[in-house]
Amino acid sequence: MITVDNITKTIPSDEHPPSALRGVKFDIPSGAIFGLLGPAGAGKSTLLRLLGLREAPEAGTVLVDELDAGELSGRRLRDLRGQFALVDSFGLRAERTVAGNVALPLERLGLDGAARRARVAELLDLVGLTRAAISSPGELNEGQRRRVVLARALATQPSVLLLDEPTLGLDAEQAGGVLAAIDRARAELGITVVLATREADVVRKVCDGVALFADGRLLEAGTVLSLLTDQTSYTAHALLPAVSSTSQVVRDYDAVADVLLVGHATVETLLPAAEDRNEVQIATISGGKTRVVETPVARYRIGVRGSNAEQALAWIREHGGLVSAQASAPASVRARRAVVEQLLQAA
Repeated sequence: MITVDNITKTIPSDEHPPSALRGVKFDIPSGAIFGLLGPAGAGKSTLLRLLGLREAPEAGTVLVDELDAGELSGRRLRDLRGQFALVDSFGLRAERTVAGNVALPLERLGLDGAARRARVAELLDLVGLTRAAISSPGELNEGQRRRVVLARALATQPSVLLLDEPTLGLDAEQAGGVLAAIDRARAELGITVVLATREADVVRKVCDGVALFADGRLLEAGTVLSLLTDQTSYTAHALLPAVSSTSQVVRDYDAVADVLLVGHATVETLLPAAEDRNEVQIATISGGKTRVVETPVARYRIGVRGSNAEQALAWIREHGGLVSAQASAPASVRARRAVVEQLLQAA
């Protein structure tokens, strides 16, 4: 467990006015993939360096399994720092092969040739680049090069992997390959992964938990699924399909509601079952389906016709759907949605 305990830190920037992380506090469970989500200049990269013990906060501390990093110095601090691998750039040595790049940290550790080659082979298999071992970095696409950097970062067997914008600028296929490698590394090596990203889709695809930032402020933090089930959360509006309707459409139904469905069976069967059991007609006005890691999630604005419309909404709620009946979103929710759109407009 990593605990960010009331951290304060000034954030210098060449592109934005200086800001600060103030009173930031949240937990990162061991073995999780945890996202730091927010636009450029939000403080994500600064926080990543604090988590990796490369910088010290002005106030507060980072606790690693209840060990206060702020109280350590000398060898004890270096030993703890060695458990963290920080990747904040994705450069490779052009004169070396892919395997040679992955071997660099092992050479510095003095690992002998046979053991080094075996470890490099394992890591390249982990990131899906075994056949590229003798290639030069210039023969790979950018997504593949980032997977090589990932393999290199894992060479020293860290407990925590910290990644700054691992998919920024990649196309969907290349980004998918990087995220698949990250997920496999977590699953097979049991490491904790913390990644800073401005892309909500990265959080949706691989993250168990998330902390959402803007201008150095922590807006909210928690598990992704728990935040999604809070329909007033920033994360829900950032990750879920948008819902909308006009007043004219609303008047066409006996009841209108926003419905959140989570899980394979619920997403596919709950609304048809509600129609059959309550003798109503349910139409999807807006919204859609997505996946959060491996879990299907749907958010719809639905219109219900029939004398049992309210009964049908109650039935959906009783059988696992999250239902908020409304003709239009409350002002507080509209304002929160506007904030999210502003935060993530650069993503």
